[in-house]
Amino acid sequence: MQKNIVITIARQYGSGGRTVGEMLAGRLNIHYYDKELMKLASDDSGINEALFVNADEKLKSTSLFRIAKNVYSGELLPPESDDFTSNDNLFNYQAKIIRTLAAEESCVIMGRCADYVLKDYDNVLSVFVHAPYDFCMKKAKEKHSMSDRELERFIAKTDKRRADYYKYHTGREWTDARNYDLCLDSSKLGFERCVEEIIAYMKVRFEQ
Repeated sequence: MQKNIVITIARQYGSGGRTVGEMLAGRLNIHYYDKELMKLASDDSGINEALFVNADEKLKSTSLFRIAKNVYSGELLPPESDDFTSNDNLFNYQAKIIRTLAAEESCVIMGRCADYVLKDYDNVLSVFVHAPYDFCMKKAKEKHSMSDRELERFIAKTDKRRADYYKYHTGREWTDARNYDLCLDSSKLGFERCVEEIIAYMKVRFEQ
């Protein structure tokens, strides 16, 4: 099997994609990266981590991604640039970390358009975890004490934000199966079986 393999996971809210990613990393005994990417990008760029966190939080309410597009190209702005701490450059620094990790180690990377950032890497397996509305509602209820109506809005808003973010940075539709190597319905398979399917796919895809 290939020396180092990176699995990127995008997921609908409530589908359990994060749980699948954590379980997979545990099974393979490799690193799982999510919010830690912001700290690594901060260390690399010298930009305060709080700016990465704030940008991440701002995505939840901004309308920017609905009206614009800035497809990722890999360009990094220098510290003297007026836009050094812009949201676009913050994304580019996280993307730089993602590319560095893909070159150096096997790992699981959650979200952040990692499938697109690494689309030209032959050691990457991209996964999209999804589930029907009822399943996502049930799982979300385990984490949030909201009314059904509030929860419904929360899930729709979260997935819309992720779709807008993905479209802005990649020019692609987030839920388009053609963007991924593997699309898994966690409601039909269960989390454990999702992990098994990813590992089985890895063996077929990367065995020499």
